Amino acid sequence: MEGARGDAPESSSAAPECAEPAGSGGGPEGSLPEEREGGARPLEAAPKRLCGYLSKFGGKGPIRGWKSRWFYYDERKCHLYYSRTAQDANPLDSIDLSSAVFDCKADAEEGTFEIKTPGRVITLKAATKQVMLYWLQQLQMKRWEFHNSPPAPPAVPDAALAGNGPAMHLELEQEETELEEFLCPVKTPPGFVGAAAALQPAPALPSALQNLSLKHLGTEIQNTVHNIRGNKQAQGTGHGCPGEESQNGEPQREERPSVPDPSAPGREPAGSPKPAPKSSLAANLIQKAKLQSNTFPLFSEGLLRTRTAQEKVAALEQQVLMLTKELKSQKELVRILHKALEAAQQEKRASSAYLAATEDKDRLELVRHKVRQIAELGRRVEALEQERESLVHTAQLREQQVQELQLHVQLLMDKNQAKQQVIYKLSEKVTQDFTHLPDQPPEAADRDFLSHQERLEHMKDDMEAFRTQNRFLNSEIHQVTKIWRSVAEKQKALLTKCAYLQARNCQVESKYLAGLRRLQEALGDEAGECSELLRQLIQEALQWEAGEAPADGVELSPISEYDEYGFLTVPDYEVEDLKLLAKIQVLEVRSHHLLALEAVERPLQERWAALGELAPSAELKQLLRAGVPREHRPRVWKWLVHLRVRHLHAPGRYQELLRRGQACDHPAARQIELDLNRTFPNNKHFTCPTSSFPDRLRRVLLAFAWQNPAIGYCQGLNRLAAIALLVLDDEESAFWCLVAIVETIMPADYYSKTLTASQVDQRVLRDLLSEKLPRLMAHLGQQQVDLSLITFNWFLVVFADSLISDILLRVWDAFLYEGTKVVFRYALAIFKYNEKQILRLQDGLEIYQYLRLFTKTICDGRKLMSIAFNDMNPFPMKQLQQQRAAHRERLEAELRELEQLKAEYLERQASCARAMPEACAIDDDGDGEA
Repeated sequence: MEGARGDAPESSSAAPECAEPAGSGGGPEGSLPEEREGGARPLEAAPKRLCGYLSKFGGKGPIRGWKSRWFYYDERKCHLYYSRTAQDANPLDSIDLSSAVFDCKADAEEGTFEIKTPGRVITLKAATKQVMLYWLQQLQMKRWEFHNSPPAPPAVPDAALAGNGPAMHLELEQEETELEEFLCPVKTPPGFVGAAAALQPAPALPSALQNLSLKHLGTEIQNTVHNIRGNKQAQGTGHGCPGEESQNGEPQREERPSVPDPSAPGREPAGSPKPAPKSSLAANLIQKAKLQSNTFPLFSEGLLRTRTAQEKVAALEQQVLMLTKELKSQKELVRILHKALEAAQQEKRASSAYLAATEDKDRLELVRHKVRQIAELGRRVEALEQERESLVHTAQLREQQVQELQLHVQLLMDKNQAKQQVIYKLSEKVTQDFTHLPDQPPEAADRDFLSHQERLEHMKDDMEAFRTQNRFLNSEIHQVTKIWRSVAEKQKALLTKCAYLQARNCQVESKYLAGLRRLQEALGDEAGECSELLRQLIQEALQWEAGEAPADGVELSPISEYDEYGFLTVPDYEVEDLKLLAKIQVLEVRSHHLLALEAVERPLQERWAALGELAPSAELKQLLRAGVPREHRPRVWKWLVHLRVRHLHAPGRYQELLRRGQACDHPAARQIELDLNRTFPNNKHFTCPTSSFPDRLRRVLLAFAWQNPAIGYCQGLNRLAAIALLVLDDEESAFWCLVAIVETIMPADYYSKTLTASQVDQRVLRDLLSEKLPRLMAHLGQQQVDLSLITFNWFLVVFADSLISDILLRVWDAFLYEGTKVVFRYALAIFKYNEKQILRLQDGLEIYQYLRLFTKTICDGRKLMSIAFNDMNPFPMKQLQQQRAAHRERLEAELRELEQLKAEYLERQASCARAMPEACAIDDDGDGEA
């Protein structure tokens, strides 16, 4: 039985590959293209076949040992097949070289090497060390060609190839430089490999039974029967021409070394039955074996000789292959864009058909067609996910193999160093022996000298063997690393494609839900089968979750119930229309995120990872405006808060305030307790009964109330502190973040009882809207809409209740660094983002209803950021401060006038109260008299 577990034996279709080396290939694959066309070509260009006899270690029990096998390589599958002899029709088994690594041990028997695949380890032995190195280099080359095989090159005139000569010459010089760093190319051993090896008899073993494979006994019997039948046919016909057909009507599967070569130059026409002389066959085989050339770039013998015209042409052909590959990729890009255009046109046609349909039945049929398209996209995404998982598994195997090889090389280097130290000590000992030679008898000294010299020669041989092994392993690691990188690039491309398909799936699903909503609005409250079907479709669309995906572990839905900070992605509204709108908005947000993942998010993460120590700069400002990745946000926010409160920060201050709160109750404690249950009802961290966030938020708010008695507690501070807790996950850091916002970033009196600074900012915002968006303000003025009823809460809690969490935290990233200017920018950007929708509304009540929820419909955070920091320019802070000062004076004057009116009113009331008792007394007296 052959070794450990192996791959399943391949079919007998690989048998001609075996016969070609034995008989130098008389089929279409064995002949040269020029010979098939009738032209002449030098023998140097003949393709070299990798085949020959090797000993394979395998078996079990008493028959375990070395067995002679004929090995030959199949370039189409990157498999190394082996059989008992070169004349066998069916291979015993094969070795997959596409994921294999090769190793040779210096301390093993001469000519022994290993082929390690993910499933097993195969130990082989060559006749000599040179043959072993030749096999190892050829196997490396075949594996490299399989992983990097370019498409077939187009026919290009020689004159067109000559123009790229200098560029290819530089490439070959670079490959020659790489070659010198590793093992030198090994020349082809004559008589041991290739077609010449098939003429040699199989190596003899002590017993014939020992060379049989009991594991593949059926294949052995088939090969024996096939050989006997072939011998009988050869005896019956009087010659063994491979071109003849067997008795069953099929072409003969293999060729004997003794038959003539039908592909050799000077052969007779195909219809001639006369065989060629044996001496001519042997001469042709020997000449072909000598003139075979290695095509692997790292180990080619041609690079070490003066380049001929054929080699230059081959180099230019290689460059043409590279250009052809690049052209193919460009064509693939054009094909993808064409498909995208066709999809857009198809969608346009579907929308036109939907709008043109007059019957509800036709519209429902269009909706069902869209449902089938969504199912088909889901199946495609599932297939791509499975392919990605397989590639990830393959890449992990490659990484493990590289790590094992690196460890093995390190061990060999340590062993080599230890042996060098031993050699050094032995050399010193030899030197000392030479110095004491006069004290010893001449014969004993000669014997010691000879023994030391013999040991030194052995040491030199071992050192040379280890050096050769080290160079080979270095080349092996180099090639495996290249293969691993190519696999990683393919995996990255598949991940990008998968993200794009998921984004398209989200877009199609959102359009499907929008279509259902429009149908529902068109039908109204009409009863009937259509309206009932619509209600069922809407209910199924709202209730479908990722947990209903197939059980194979592939998630088709990119939507989860909560986001990474605990906010509910699809709010649970009581009204069906709002539920549908929320689901559509979540799908659009996910689609924008997936489409921007490779182009925006990954480069941004790389820039943050390479930023290093934080320091105020223009680059940091731009990065904060673009948004901080989740893994870097706690560190960045702590640094920004420290910049704001370093003049207020004192070690142990937070713990001291907590102890003060435990000693006595604060007057604002009751209001804080009431607002705790109203903090972010759509966040699981503040609604779960077992969560610790409400208790931590209570402590932060009470500590701030003792920190700033002038404010104590104001409604809205609970949401500011809650956002800080969700991001920083530390009570003390959240406390100082709240202090930074209230006492250093926001203007004074922003959270006072009068909210003076907050009212000033509302007037400034109204001026900026009139300047930046005059059409919108004119429309709102006609409808008598007061925006401060909506925007006042935006500024008070920095959009905490308005924007979705992904956009909200990007606003806070820039807000903590640049201040309140960011709040004005985003407030203007929100109205600009929804300007067209607001201008369509012609009723004041309808506008108020839309403004209550329109911030939750913003899906594209990148677009909103671009409007805020690009479209709203210029936006100087000096102008903002001047407008604040002017409006503050007007507001204070109005407040003073209001206080004066209030004082006059109270004085009149007091005077009336003083006059009231006398009148009442008169009336009472009159009543008494009566």
